[in-house]
Amino acid sequence: MTVLLSLFTALTAAPLATAASRQAGADPAVVRTETGLIRGTLHKDYRLFQGIPYAAPPVGALRWGSPRPAAGWTGVRDATRPGPSCAQTMDFIGDKPSTTEDCLYLNVTTPRRSDPFRTKQLPVMVWIHGGGFLGGSGAIYGAERLAAKGDVMVVTFNYRLNALGFLAHPALNGGPARHGSGNFGIEDQQAVLRWVRANAASFGGDPRNVTLFGESAGGMSSCVHLTAPGSRGLFQRVIMQSGPCTLRWPWAPSSAGPDAETWRPKPRAQAEKQAIEIATAAGCADPRTAAACLRSKSVSVLLKAVGPRGLAPAYGGGVLPRDPVRELRSGTFAQVPVMHGITRDEHVTFQVGFDAEAGGPIARKDYPAVLGKFLGLNEKQTAKVIRRYPLSDYRGSTSWAMASTLTDWAWACPAVETNKLLGRRVPTYAYEFADRTAPWFKEAPPQSYPTGAYHAGELQYLFSRAYAGHALSPAQRQLSDEMIGYWTRFAHDGNPNGDQAAEWSPYSASRGQVLSLAPGQDGIAEVNLAREHRCAFWKSLA
Repeated sequence: MTVLLSLFTALTAAPLATAASRQAGADPAVVRTETGLIRGTLHKDYRLFQGIPYAAPPVGALRWGSPRPAAGWTGVRDATRPGPSCAQTMDFIGDKPSTTEDCLYLNVTTPRRSDPFRTKQLPVMVWIHGGGFLGGSGAIYGAERLAAKGDVMVVTFNYRLNALGFLAHPALNGGPARHGSGNFGIEDQQAVLRWVRANAASFGGDPRNVTLFGESAGGMSSCVHLTAPGSRGLFQRVIMQSGPCTLRWPWAPSSAGPDAETWRPKPRAQAEKQAIEIATAAGCADPRTAAACLRSKSVSVLLKAVGPRGLAPAYGGGVLPRDPVRELRSGTFAQVPVMHGITRDEHVTFQVGFDAEAGGPIARKDYPAVLGKFLGLNEKQTAKVIRRYPLSDYRGSTSWAMASTLTDWAWACPAVETNKLLGRRVPTYAYEFADRTAPWFKEAPPQSYPTGAYHAGELQYLFSRAYAGHALSPAQRQLSDEMIGYWTRFAHDGNPNGDQAAEWSPYSASRGQVLSLAPGQDGIAEVNLAREHRCAFWKSLA
């Protein structure tokens, strides 16, 4: 009887499965994923699928738990709108504050292929958004030009942020936190990579040709994945934008200590100390009841308790056993090709934020003391820095001078170090985005000094809807095309060169040259990053 029932079930289910398969095959807007059919949106030269769950909602007992598989569904799920942003307080440019915990959704953009005989699978590019591990989402990055021009599949997604993603409280270890607390956002990113391996082929993508790329906190995340054991084998290439592994604390005074706002990974002891302080601020000071107490708190209370503290991944545990920088120095990281770069004027973005919080630019009389605190230098050393970066070179603007100084100290010289560490072991293509006329954030007020090639300024050259929103000039549009070409050729085979573009040589520590990306006939050329950013001077102060 059991055999007959099984046979009956198989015979009746087969026509239904076949009909669903025909529906998915005949309609390019319908794709079958491992959890069910989805319907996206067709455009002239690309397809877009949004709001696809890649993990179960991390709510209730799964708050501060490792991601679990998403539940399946029947019928065809609508995939024409993005899922909600993860909980965040900051009014991130392009995103509004959110208290949503059910946020683990991704978006897929592919070319709209017209050749029915084409069999080659698309390289897959998985984008990790920035936002200091405190804000942002995947939906604000329109990947249609990357997909259509570069002939790639692009995945953007949300991951848990702030207290929900990076609270390393010891009371939260174990149970649903299969690998310990503090790195739930990183585990979400790994879950996306596993989803790509299982589902990319359904969209025409190659699950064995995956490039992980990200900017800011997303760039730092990419560095983490180079050394995280659970990420090994889930990607074949990495692009790190404005997130050098050796980044210094760039926007909080060094005197503020190791808990200052930063998205460089922290030792677990520091992260746990910070988490206990946050729990105390949320009213959960008793370590015996902290876990239950924290789970009872609203999202708003938790986010308020974090306040201005910076949260970041914690090393020393299952997800990230050791400091990524130490792993790079020892060569214990994924041996895959890497693209790595920064922007020419990184710190401008943070200086504008610092001035806004302080109520205006630093007074000239206070400038030496404030600069010294940021750099962690004594009065004599700070005087040397000011002589090297005199205010007269910046029309007397303390903001412009400080942004230039901290760009070199916090970003560029650490980027040189990261280039050297990577270049010793793997093919490393190093760059500097150098369009110093890049359109400034549309939502932000204009500044009294040049904003230059600011942090996040390059994103509008790769994505639509990313941050700025101003139209690019014809020369900048050409640079955008060149950058999309480099990025996507690298995704195809690990080499960004080709299509008559300016030659990009792998990084060599002896030459120190990186590819400078700027508009104009001679805008793309090699520069010596260490010389341009006075790294010998900074080394002399160490």
